[in-house]
This record gives sequence, C-alpha cells and structure tokens, in this order.
Amino acid sequence: MQVDGTAAATSGDEATRSPDEPAPDTFLVGMGRGVAGALLFALPMQMTMEMWELGITMERWRLALLMVIAIPLLVGISHRIGFEDTFSWKDGARDAMIAYGIGILTSAVTLTLFKLLMTGMPAEEISGKIAIQAIPASIGALLGRSQLGSGKDDAEDDPQAGYGSELFMMAVGALFLNLNMAPTEEMILISYKMTPWHALATILLSITLMHAFVYAVSFKGGHELSSDTPWWHALIRFTLPGYAIALVISLYSLWSFERLDGVSFTPAITAMIVLAFPGAIGAAAARLIL
Repeated sequence: MQVDGTAAATSGDEATRSPDEPAPDTFLVGMGRGVAGALLFALPMQMTMEMWELGITMERWRLALLMVIAIPLLVGISHRIGFEDTFSWKDGARDAMIAYGIGILTSAVTLTLFKLLMTGMPAEEISGKIAIQAIPASIGALLGRSQLGSGKDDAEDDPQAGYGSELFMMAVGALFLNLNMAPTEEMILISYKMTPWHALATILLSITLMHAFVYAVSFKGGHELSSDTPWWHALIRFTLPGYAIALVISLYSLWSFERLDGVSFTPAITAMIVLAFPGAIGAAAARLIL
C-alpha cells in the first residue's frame, strides 16, 4: 500500500506539472552542463591578455552594443539547444537570461581565481572585465547541452527548421570561432603580411572547405545531396550566403574589439578575410558542433 501511495503521489506531481515545465532533475542536469560549457568555451578567452585589456580599454558603448546584440542571439540559441527542450520563445528567453547569469558568475569566479579581479580595483574595470568575458561564457553555457549532452537527450535535427534558422545557426557557428581570435593582434599582423593573391586564395579555400565540410563529407548534421540535385544548388543556397555571413560577423567582431581602429582600408578588408577563414569553418560545422 505504501508503494502504491508513493506511486500515486508521483503520478499526481507529474499530472500537476505544466507540460512546458521541465522536470527538476532535468533542469539541474542542464544547469550543470551549462556551467561546464561556459568553462569549456570561455577559458581560452579568460586566459588571453588581449581580453583582459579590452575589459579596461574597450569603449563602453561598443561593449554595451555587444551585450545588447548577445541577448537575441542567446534567445535564438536557447530556443534551438537550451538547457532543456523549450516549448515557447518565453522559455527560450528565460534560459537565455539564466545562461547570461551563468556566464557572469563563472567569469567572475575564474578572473578572481587568476587574480585579475581584486579588491580596490575601480568598479568600471571590474564590470568591464566581467562583461566582456560573460558574453562567450553565456554562449558556451547554452552550447553545453549539445556538446556535453548524452545521446538520449541531445537535440535532434529539426526537419521543420527553415532556411532562416539554417542561416542563424551558421552565424552562431561563425561567431563561435571568431570570438576566440578577433581580439588578438595576430589578425592584423597576418593581414599586413598577406598579398592580394594570398587574400584571394584564402577566399577560394574558405568557400571550398566550407562547401566540402558540409556537403561533400558525410558529417552528422550535414546536407547530403540527392543524385538529381545540381551541385551548384547547395553552393548558391547555403555555402555562399554562409560565407557572406562569416565575412559580416568577422568585420563586426574586429570593429567591436577595436582591431580596425587606425587601420587603412586594404589591411582591414584583408583582416576580415583572414578572420572569415575560421569563421567559415565554424559556420559550415554549425550543424555538426551545435
């Protein structure tokens, strides 16, 4: 009788739980993956000197703009691959804010551990260092589900995902890699070393690898072409728009992290092409790694 009573109570709890409300243990597991994802994806930037300096020197309005842009990005990622399966944009927005909180907390703890945050520092310096690190950490917190989840509850490919959703995931993939490299001085250094022929070769190689990475190689999440589909269809519909997205995100990332200040037009365009090389790989692999 006691067992039956416990089962009845459990059944009653399940009956009263809203279908949009995740089970407590599922949410806690998702939170754990979120913290792990934040550390996994943000640690390279939290241990990079350029990011420490940008937390102090970056113009506040550029940092504020980056933080504002991150919010709809996080909501979109959360709707696709948040802490648990979401049923509405409201759930996605909630998880996005939780991810932002995880990003802030993990960044503050890690920077304090590295003695980059200390008592006596100006509040503007402390907040700037945490804010700039919290953005990639919050993205990592959401990506933790797809990267660290078990096979039984990983996000499955959505057969109803539209063209816009595909392009959005490409943008996330490009940003996924660009955030690690855009703050470094090497992007500008490489752009000064390259000739126009090097830049052209980089563009062609980026497009070729991007197309082959998804369509020619049978990766999980890739788009295998049927025999009656022209080879150029995927190139025009996905690869070229994806590369254009990688270029735009690369340009914005360089500008946002003040790597284009005082740089002439040609080196700036070349730096964009250089950064778009890993950005294109990230965009192509978005369906695989995200």
